[in-house]
Amino acid sequence: MPNPFPGMNPYLEQPEFWSDFHNHLVIALAKALIPKLLPKYRVVTDKWIYKVAGSTAMAIGRPDLAMQQAKRQSALPTKTALLNVQPIPVTLPMPQEIQQSYLEVKDVATQEVISTLEILSPANKRGEGQKKYEAKRQLVLDSLTHLVEIDLLRDGSPLPFETDAESSHYRILVSRSQTRPVADLYPFNLGDRIPDFPLPLRPEDHEPIVNLQQIVTDLYAQLGYDYFINYDHAPPPPWTPDEVASVLHPDRNTSL
Repeated sequence: MPNPFPGMNPYLEQPEFWSDFHNHLVIALAKALIPKLLPKYRVVTDKWIYKVAGSTAMAIGRPDLAMQQAKRQSALPTKTALLNVQPIPVTLPMPQEIQQSYLEVKDVATQEVISTLEILSPANKRGEGQKKYEAKRQLVLDSLTHLVEIDLLRDGSPLPFETDAESSHYRILVSRSQTRPVADLYPFNLGDRIPDFPLPLRPEDHEPIVNLQQIVTDLYAQLGYDYFINYDHAPPPPWTPDEVASVLHPDRNTSL
């Protein structure tokens, strides 16, 4: 069964699916771009590493290391003199290292980074993780590198713009270095097809069009998500069953 949603599938936003989907999406996007950019440009994947703690760490869909450590330590016998007051066990917010993949388009001749493509993760849209991503984002915006930012997550706080932007569930930002601070925003909602967008290169080169919808649709089938996603269950928050049912079953008025 193909992806039952015409655009982004909100069930892929669940922590148990997102990290795997994100990694495959980065690679699939690279493979789609390479034939369009050869031989002048090469597409490379890289990772940036940062640490977050608490609920932000849990949002990325990986085990809470602090909880794991607490369980391991609590299982170990301790030799302590008898106290007249018994302590209360508490869990400390241990930082978790996050490695997030992104893409760079480089000029083969000069090795200059022409464009950076980021696919946001939950940790990029909340708390400490968002602050760290915004700092990284600003470094790109202060450079001569173009930025493409893909946000396929409804949850969390959208990254800020100087001017008011149209409210939407999802968004793609294309920021060309020569037109900053003005950038192109592609907002879209659940039920909309993911919009195509141009990949900015050097001014003298033709900008290839990225069909992200086709990449997402193909990945859904290739990775077999239809076997693992139970559409009878409620969607991940902040989605409500009625919101998803209106797209998944447009001819019905009932919720999931």
